[in-house]
Amino acid sequence: MDTEILRIESAGEHLTPDADELLQRAGAIIRQGGLVAFPTETVYGLGGDALNASSSEKIYAAKGRPSDNPLIIHICRIEDLRGIVKDVPEVAYKIAKAFWPGPLTMIMEKADIVPTQTTGGLNTVAVRFPSHKIAQKLIEYSGGFVAAPSANLSGKPSPTGAKYVIEDMRGRIDAIIDGGDVGIGLESTILDLTVTPPQILRPGYVTQQMLEELLGEVEIDRTTLREDTKEAPKAPGMKYRHYAPKADLLIVEGSLEAVVAYINRRSKTDRQQGKKVGIIATGETCDSYEADVIKDVGFRGDQETIARNLFRVLREFDDAGVDCIYSEGFDTDGLGQAIMNRLLKAAGHKRIQV
Repeated sequence: MDTEILRIESAGEHLTPDADELLQRAGAIIRQGGLVAFPTETVYGLGGDALNASSSEKIYAAKGRPSDNPLIIHICRIEDLRGIVKDVPEVAYKIAKAFWPGPLTMIMEKADIVPTQTTGGLNTVAVRFPSHKIAQKLIEYSGGFVAAPSANLSGKPSPTGAKYVIEDMRGRIDAIIDGGDVGIGLESTILDLTVTPPQILRPGYVTQQMLEELLGEVEIDRTTLREDTKEAPKAPGMKYRHYAPKADLLIVEGSLEAVVAYINRRSKTDRQQGKKVGIIATGETCDSYEADVIKDVGFRGDQETIARNLFRVLREFDDAGVDCIYSEGFDTDGLGQAIMNRLLKAAGHKRIQV
């Protein structure tokens, strides 16, 4: 399959004059059952018609994604919730008023019109209203309901720029919209509204504290499902390994001094054995390491920068061909909860305390 690359530049709220024509073309591809990758404020998504069962099946095939891993439906108007949710609870409108458009996904009971191929066989549906202007226009021109997981091969780090979408998806889908680098860099927070109190199934930019300030008690799911479990995942990323670089990744936790010393010892031994070593460092420690490839994800006090850089550096380690990666651990307050969630999944939960 030939994959068309559509380059669209944006400056804040505004798109270039030819953007509308390109987005209408991309929307037509989705309406006709095709697949289009596009930028959101979180990561790039791989979009298909959410109400077309065969389109959802194409998404799973293009990604090599297990078909019991639910897809998120993206909308461009809050009122469109009523079209795909059986009974929209009042709390959903309260949450939407506070956080939509934005990086928050809500899970509710699905309407009959939503095929189970889109929901991974579940009777619930995950819904998000993205804030990215390219995404909003594409959704509008696609008919209003776009199923879109991240636009990467299943298990690899989610793409935050078009380069890695093209690397993974060229020849697998109809078109890729190159809208530049995304802003947040981690996938949306997923909140399950089918339970009381509401439960966070995937942490993200909208934090537990932010939700609790609006709703009161909000729980967070702390269960890690094994790959051989027979339980169906309620949200993307709960069941299968995600975000993994090609190299083995180990998270090292403890005081910064102890972490740096431990990683340098391991790096020296690995390099003596002929291995190429990568290190995920911070602005405070970057100059303290000795390795083949050292990536500074940002200062510890700037969680937004760390989040924005994380998936990119994991991809860059793949480009560099490293054999092993060591990463510092991060605090789990605020956005750090999402950062550590992604790191742990990328590492297959391999961590050590020093």
